[in-house]
Amino acid sequence: MKTTHPAVIAAFLSLPFALRAQEPRISASPAQPQPGAIVRLTVTAPAGGDSVVSIRGALAEEPLHFVRASSGSWHAIGGIPVDKEGLLFANAVVQRASGKTEIARVRFDLPKLPPPVSQPLEVDSSFTRPLDAATLARIDRENARAREVGRAAHERPPLWTASFIKPRTSAITSEFGSGRVFNGQVTARHLGVDFRGAVGEPIRAANRGVVALVDNFFLAGNVVYINHGGGVVTSYFHMSRPLVHVGETVKRGQVIGLVGRTGRVTGPHLHWAARYGANTVNPLDLVGISSNWYSAAVKR
Repeated sequence: MKTTHPAVIAAFLSLPFALRAQEPRISASPAQPQPGAIVRLTVTAPAGGDSVVSIRGALAEEPLHFVRASSGSWHAIGGIPVDKEGLLFANAVVQRASGKTEIARVRFDLPKLPPPVSQPLEVDSSFTRPLDAATLARIDRENARAREVGRAAHERPPLWTASFIKPRTSAITSEFGSGRVFNGQVTARHLGVDFRGAVGEPIRAANRGVVALVDNFFLAGNVVYINHGGGVVTSYFHMSRPLVHVGETVKRGQVIGLVGRTGRVTGPHLHWAARYGANTVNPLDLVGISSNWYSAAVKR
């Protein structure tokens, strides 16, 4: 009976592993994100003689914008919806020079949404009285405009070359995801970060970007929205006075407005919010992204 040479057997056994080593893989940090978190995604795709032409992807129905970080490695950021529970997947579609298409996925097991930590407040009854139909319609229109600004941010590459900064150095008075209890009545989650401030104190741009919206909203008062590209938008609410105009390119740290108490608020402060596409995310997660991880400084 003819026997197979040991070297041939070894080569055969090693073949599947070698092929798997060339397959693209995607990983995420944090691996167990909280609602509204920004996640950092890394795709590794060794060339193996068949170079990578492009990588596209999606998370929570929003596109992912992968940029080359090093040989065989690409980075992207994405947003976890604030109201999502259970399974969620991010995918990356890798196109090779040969025409071959490969798909990599990473799975998130999102926890059941916890009840918001309440912050009891005694306020005028106008804050708990039901709003009329015209006001509700106005709020819906303004929310739709904000979502559209987020979607439009996918059309620009990342514009920043340094890490995001907080728009104020003052104390944070309300965290992202916390709840409010007005006169014993629970309201919606707080989808931003509040900074202490007196009327007229400066508000600074969290990073380089293009001013996409300046207006007066019913809930948010005088607002400024900045399109930072790569799907990222930051917004600044309750200003006493905006100091920028639509279409203006602003620098990181530039004063873009003054603290106020416009809109539906109980006192002067800055409400800072962020979106990845149409999804609201925790703006403080942007501060944790280093400039050399995902920015315009990354060589394409």
